[in-house]
Amino acid sequence: MTIEIAVLTVGPVQTNCYIVNKKRNRSCVVIDPGEEAGKIAGYLKRNGLENEGVLLTHGHFDHITGVSELLSMAGGKLYASEAEKELLKDPMLNSSALTGRPVALEPEYFLKDGQEFELAGMRFQVLYTPGHTIGSCCFYLEEEKVLFSGDTVFLESVGRTDLPTGNGQKLVESIRSRIFTLPPEVKIYPGHGPETSIEYEKRNNPFV
Repeated sequence: MTIEIAVLTVGPVQTNCYIVNKKRNRSCVVIDPGEEAGKIAGYLKRNGLENEGVLLTHGHFDHITGVSELLSMAGGKLYASEAEKELLKDPMLNSSALTGRPVALEPEYFLKDGQEFELAGMRFQVLYTPGHTIGSCCFYLEEEKVLFSGDTVFLESVGRTDLPTGNGQKLVESIRSRIFTLPPEVKIYPGHGPETSIEYEKRNNPFV
């Protein structure tokens, strides 16, 4: 593997925030800085990393609360699925209003399904995977056989669908058509819990 992946578990619901960079490259991206921006920025500083962008798999409060503070501390631009635009800017839809810390975000870059883009020397592909939210997406690094799945699929589990814009049928369809069609050796880095793989989930995930 030519990339380095660090995971910082942040916030009250133990969200996985990923910091990803090419080996021997100081530029990095941060995926889902849900909370504890100071902790994330501190990690970047200690390791000599420069943030080029924040990627959001979806807009729930536990994945976005740290975004604005992190961007002000570490720089970078914000990227998210175009289908998540309304949820990101509405504190009721993204459930942040219920926590007493309302968050409304306007990304600089909205991403389309299948879009490929280069950031910090890495080539990401956007896989639109609605279900957990209407605009949920995954980020796939094909060369590295790595998928950042957000809350779409976990180790032997899947994301909840009882919050605004969630849809259980669409979630299962997304996993089967967009995730389980990837090569079996692809490693999955989810929004919560330990990493897994396509092969393992196809054999062991009871929800799909």
